[in-house]
Amino acid sequence: MLRKDPFGHIILLKRLLYMAVGSLTYRRYNGFNDLEIEGAEILKELPERGVMFVSNHQTYFADVIALYHIFFAANNKRYGNLKPPTYLLRPKTNIYYVAAKETMNAGLLPKLFKYAGAITIKRAWRDAGKEVNRAVDMGEVENIYKAVKQGWVINFPQGTTKPFAPGRKGVIRIINDTNPIVVPVVIDGFRRAFDKKGLRIKKRGVTLRIRFKPPFHLDDSMNKTDQLNKIMKEIEQSPEFIRVKSLDELRQEMK
Repeated sequence: MLRKDPFGHIILLKRLLYMAVGSLTYRRYNGFNDLEIEGAEILKELPERGVMFVSNHQTYFADVIALYHIFFAANNKRYGNLKPPTYLLRPKTNIYYVAAKETMNAGLLPKLFKYAGAITIKRAWRDAGKEVNRAVDMGEVENIYKAVKQGWVINFPQGTTKPFAPGRKGVIRIINDTNPIVVPVVIDGFRRAFDKKGLRIKKRGVTLRIRFKPPFHLDDSMNKTDQLNKIMKEIEQSPEFIRVKSLDELRQEMK
Protein backbone atom coordinates (compact mmCIF):
# COMPACT_ATOMS: atom_id res chain seq x y z
CA MET A 1 0.00 0.00 0.00
CA LEU A 2 2.90 2.37 0.71
CA ARG A 3 5.12 1.33 -2.19
CA LYS A 4 7.03 4.32 -3.52
CA ASP A 5 8.63 5.32 -6.79
CA PRO A 6 12.39 6.18 -6.94
CA PHE A 7 11.61 9.77 -5.93
CA GLY A 8 9.77 8.87 -2.74
CA HIS A 9 6.25 9.40 -4.10
CA ILE A 10 3.61 6.95 -2.91
CA ILE A 11 2.37 5.03 -5.94
CA LEU A 12 -1.15 4.62 -4.58
CA LEU A 13 -1.46 8.42 -4.27
CA LYS A 14 -0.14 8.79 -7.79
CA ARG A 15 -2.80 6.39 -9.06
CA LEU A 16 -5.53 8.34 -7.28
CA LEU A 17 -4.17 11.59 -8.68
CA TYR A 18 -4.09 10.13 -12.20
CA MET A 19 -7.70 9.01 -11.87
CA ALA A 20 -8.84 12.41 -10.59
CA VAL A 21 -6.98 14.54 -13.14
CA GLY A 22 -7.77 12.10 -15.95
CA SER A 23 -11.49 12.18 -15.17
CA LEU A 24 -11.54 15.99 -14.98
CA THR A 25 -9.63 16.46 -18.25
CA TYR A 26 -11.01 13.66 -20.40
CA ARG A 27 -13.67 15.76 -22.14
CA ARG A 28 -11.07 18.37 -23.07
CA TYR A 29 -9.74 15.81 -25.53
CA ASN A 30 -12.91 13.88 -26.33
CA GLY A 31 -15.80 16.29 -26.19
CA PHE A 32 -14.93 19.97 -26.13
CA ASN A 33 -12.16 19.22 -28.64
CA ASP A 34 -11.22 16.17 -30.71
CA LEU A 35 -7.88 14.44 -30.20
CA GLU A 36 -6.46 12.64 -33.23
CA ILE A 37 -3.69 10.15 -32.39
CA GLU A 38 -1.38 8.77 -35.05
CA GLY A 39 1.29 6.09 -34.73
CA ALA A 40 0.37 4.96 -31.21
CA GLU A 41 0.80 1.34 -32.33
CA ILE A 42 4.54 1.71 -31.75
CA LEU A 43 3.86 1.94 -28.01
CA LYS A 44 3.09 -1.77 -27.85
CA GLU A 45 6.68 -2.55 -28.94
CA LEU A 46 8.39 -0.38 -26.33
CA PRO A 47 10.03 -1.80 -23.20
CA GLU A 48 8.80 -0.87 -19.74
CA ARG A 49 11.91 1.24 -19.07
CA GLY A 50 14.58 3.18 -20.88
CA VAL A 51 12.37 5.19 -23.24
CA MET A 52 12.53 8.92 -23.88
CA PHE A 53 9.82 10.76 -25.80
CA VAL A 54 11.07 14.01 -27.36
CA SER A 55 8.37 16.47 -28.38
CA ASN A 56 7.59 20.02 -29.28
CA HIS A 57 5.70 21.88 -26.57
CA GLN A 58 2.64 24.14 -26.89
CA THR A 59 1.26 24.54 -23.36
CA TYR A 60 2.63 23.92 -19.88
CA PHE A 61 0.26 21.10 -18.98
CA ALA A 62 -2.40 20.22 -21.59
CA ASP A 63 -0.06 18.37 -23.95
CA VAL A 64 1.59 16.45 -21.10
CA ILE A 65 -1.80 15.40 -19.73
CA ALA A 66 -2.88 14.25 -23.20
CA LEU A 67 0.25 12.10 -23.48
CA TYR A 68 -0.50 10.59 -20.07
CA HIS A 69 -4.00 9.65 -21.30
CA ILE A 70 -2.47 7.93 -24.34
CA PHE A 71 0.14 6.09 -22.27
CA PHE A 72 -2.46 4.93 -19.73
CA ALA A 73 -4.60 3.59 -22.58
CA ALA A 74 -1.56 1.80 -24.04
CA ASN A 75 -0.93 0.23 -20.63
CA ASN A 76 -4.36 -1.35 -21.10
CA LYS A 77 -3.52 -2.51 -24.65
CA ARG A 78 -5.51 0.26 -26.29
CA TYR A 79 -3.39 2.10 -28.80
CA GLY A 80 -4.76 5.45 -29.90
CA ASN A 81 -8.24 4.71 -28.56
CA LEU A 82 -9.34 6.73 -25.53
CA LYS A 83 -13.04 5.83 -25.53
CA PRO A 84 -14.20 5.11 -22.85
CA PRO A 85 -11.66 6.22 -20.22
CA THR A 86 -11.71 2.95 -18.27
CA TYR A 87 -7.91 2.86 -18.65
CA LEU A 88 -7.77 5.36 -15.76
CA LEU A 89 -8.46 2.43 -13.44
CA ARG A 90 -5.11 0.91 -14.41
CA PRO A 91 -2.64 3.69 -15.22
CA LYS A 92 1.05 3.28 -15.97
CA THR A 93 2.84 4.74 -12.95
CA ASN A 94 6.45 4.97 -14.15
CA ILE A 95 5.93 7.94 -16.49
CA TYR A 96 7.88 11.13 -15.91
CA TYR A 97 8.27 14.45 -17.67
CA VAL A 98 10.94 17.14 -17.53
CA ALA A 99 9.61 20.55 -16.45
CA ALA A 100 10.96 23.92 -15.34
CA LYS A 101 11.15 24.20 -11.56
CA GLU A 102 9.68 27.72 -11.58
CA THR A 103 6.60 26.44 -13.43
CA MET A 104 5.98 23.49 -11.11
CA ASN A 105 6.32 25.57 -7.92
CA ALA A 106 3.86 28.25 -9.05
CA GLY A 107 0.74 27.35 -7.08
CA LEU A 108 -1.05 24.33 -5.61
CA LEU A 109 -2.22 22.76 -8.88
CA PRO A 110 1.26 22.65 -10.47
CA LYS A 111 2.59 21.13 -7.24
CA LEU A 112 -0.01 18.36 -7.53
CA PHE A 113 1.04 17.81 -11.14
CA LYS A 114 4.62 17.68 -9.93
CA TYR A 115 3.73 14.74 -7.68
CA ALA A 116 2.33 12.97 -10.74
CA GLY A 117 5.80 12.64 -12.24
CA ALA A 118 7.58 15.94 -12.91
CA ILE A 119 11.38 15.92 -12.93
CA THR A 120 12.07 19.58 -12.25
CA ILE A 121 15.12 21.50 -13.40
CA LYS A 122 16.29 25.07 -13.05
CA ARG A 123 16.72 26.30 -16.60
CA ALA A 124 20.29 27.48 -17.15
CA TRP A 125 19.26 30.12 -19.67
CA ARG A 126 16.00 31.58 -18.36
CA ASP A 127 14.36 32.29 -15.00
CA ALA A 128 11.12 34.15 -14.23
CA GLY A 129 10.97 35.52 -17.78
CA LYS A 130 14.51 36.88 -17.74
CA GLU A 131 17.61 35.69 -19.55
CA VAL A 132 20.21 34.15 -17.21
CA ASN A 133 23.45 32.26 -17.57
CA ARG A 134 24.05 29.79 -14.77
CA ALA A 135 25.59 26.38 -14.30
CA VAL A 136 23.50 23.27 -14.75
CA ASP A 137 22.57 21.55 -11.50
CA MET A 138 23.95 18.04 -12.00
CA GLY A 139 21.81 16.72 -9.17
CA GLU A 140 18.73 17.58 -11.23
CA VAL A 141 20.25 15.93 -14.30
CA GLU A 142 20.88 12.79 -12.24
CA ASN A 143 17.16 12.70 -11.47
CA ILE A 144 16.44 12.55 -15.20
CA TYR A 145 18.92 9.69 -15.54
CA LYS A 146 17.13 7.88 -12.72
CA ALA A 147 13.74 8.41 -14.36
CA VAL A 148 14.93 7.08 -17.74
CA LYS A 149 16.37 4.00 -16.04
CA GLN A 150 13.10 3.40 -14.22
CA GLY A 151 10.48 4.17 -16.88
CA TRP A 152 9.32 6.44 -19.70
CA VAL A 153 10.36 10.10 -19.78
CA ILE A 154 8.81 12.95 -21.77
CA ASN A 155 11.37 15.60 -22.67
CA PHE A 156 10.84 18.90 -24.47
CA PRO A 157 14.19 19.74 -26.10
CA GLN A 158 13.29 23.39 -26.65
CA GLY A 159 12.50 24.00 -22.98
CA THR A 160 9.77 26.47 -23.95
CA THR A 161 6.33 26.62 -25.56
CA LYS A 162 7.58 29.12 -28.14
CA PRO A 163 7.34 27.51 -31.61
CA PHE A 164 10.58 26.88 -33.51
CA ALA A 165 12.75 27.90 -30.57
CA PRO A 166 16.22 26.32 -30.76
CA GLY A 167 16.80 22.99 -29.09
CA ARG A 168 19.05 22.72 -26.05
CA LYS A 169 22.11 20.49 -26.16
CA GLY A 170 21.45 19.28 -22.63
CA VAL A 171 18.94 16.79 -24.02
CA ILE A 172 21.69 15.31 -26.21
CA ARG A 173 23.94 14.81 -23.21
CA ILE A 174 21.16 13.01 -21.37
CA ILE A 175 20.43 10.77 -24.36
CA ASN A 176 24.09 9.96 -24.90
CA ASP A 177 24.61 9.15 -21.21
CA THR A 178 21.49 6.98 -20.79
CA ASN A 179 21.14 5.52 -24.32
CA PRO A 180 17.33 5.29 -24.26
CA ILE A 181 15.06 4.39 -27.11
CA VAL A 182 14.10 7.81 -28.49
CA VAL A 183 10.54 8.34 -29.72
CA PRO A 184 9.83 11.62 -31.56
CA VAL A 185 6.39 13.16 -30.98
CA VAL A 186 4.78 16.00 -32.93
CA ILE A 187 1.84 17.83 -31.37
CA ASP A 188 -0.45 20.45 -32.88
CA GLY A 189 -3.64 22.33 -32.02
CA PHE A 190 -3.04 22.71 -28.28
CA ARG A 191 -1.94 26.33 -28.62
CA ARG A 192 -5.23 27.17 -30.34
CA ALA A 193 -7.41 25.24 -27.90
CA PHE A 194 -5.86 26.17 -24.54
CA ASP A 195 -4.22 29.08 -22.79
CA LYS A 196 -0.45 29.07 -22.30
CA LYS A 197 -0.66 27.07 -19.08
CA GLY A 198 -3.01 24.57 -20.67
CA LEU A 199 -5.50 24.85 -17.83
CA ARG A 200 -8.16 27.03 -19.42
CA ILE A 201 -10.04 26.15 -22.61
CA LYS A 202 -9.58 29.04 -25.01
CA LYS A 203 -11.45 27.63 -27.98
CA ARG A 204 -13.71 24.61 -28.49
CA GLY A 205 -14.06 22.39 -31.53
CA VAL A 206 -10.33 22.32 -32.22
CA THR A 207 -8.73 19.23 -33.71
CA LEU A 208 -5.81 18.32 -31.47
CA ARG A 209 -3.14 16.11 -33.01
CA ILE A 210 -0.46 13.91 -31.49
CA ARG A 211 1.73 11.94 -33.87
CA PHE A 212 4.27 9.33 -32.77
CA LYS A 213 7.16 8.68 -35.14
CA PRO A 214 9.29 5.52 -35.33
CA PRO A 215 11.71 5.12 -32.41
CA PHE A 216 15.46 5.21 -32.91
CA HIS A 217 18.82 5.33 -31.11
CA LEU A 218 21.03 8.37 -31.72
CA ASP A 219 24.18 7.63 -33.70
CA ASP A 220 27.02 8.33 -31.26
CA SER A 221 29.41 8.84 -34.18
CA MET A 222 27.62 12.11 -34.97
CA ASN A 223 28.68 15.33 -33.22
CA LYS A 224 26.26 16.90 -30.75
CA THR A 225 25.14 19.62 -33.15
CA ASP A 226 24.14 17.08 -35.79
CA GLN A 227 22.43 14.94 -33.16
CA LEU A 228 20.41 17.93 -31.95
CA ASN A 229 19.53 18.87 -35.53
CA LYS A 230 18.20 15.35 -36.07
CA ILE A 231 16.01 15.61 -32.98
CA MET A 232 14.67 19.01 -34.02
CA LYS A 233 13.91 17.75 -37.51
CA GLU A 234 12.10 14.70 -36.14
CA ILE A 235 9.83 16.87 -33.96
CA GLU A 236 9.35 19.27 -36.92
CA GLN A 237 10.81 22.32 -35.21
CA SER A 238 13.83 22.85 -37.47
CA PRO A 239 13.93 25.88 -39.85
CA GLU A 240 12.56 24.08 -42.92
CA PHE A 241 9.23 23.57 -41.14
CA ILE A 242 8.68 27.22 -40.16
CA ARG A 243 6.84 28.40 -43.24
CA VAL A 244 4.67 25.28 -43.53
CA LYS A 245 3.65 25.33 -39.89
CA SER A 246 3.07 29.08 -39.78
CA LEU A 247 0.73 28.97 -42.77
CA ASP A 248 -1.14 26.01 -41.30
CA GLU A 249 -1.59 27.77 -37.95
CA LEU A 250 -2.79 30.96 -39.69
CA ARG A 251 -5.30 28.95 -41.69
CA GLN A 252 -6.65 27.31 -38.53
CA GLU A 253 -6.96 30.60 -36.68
CA MET A 254 -9.00 32.09 -39.54
CA LYS A 255 -11.61 29.32 -39.38
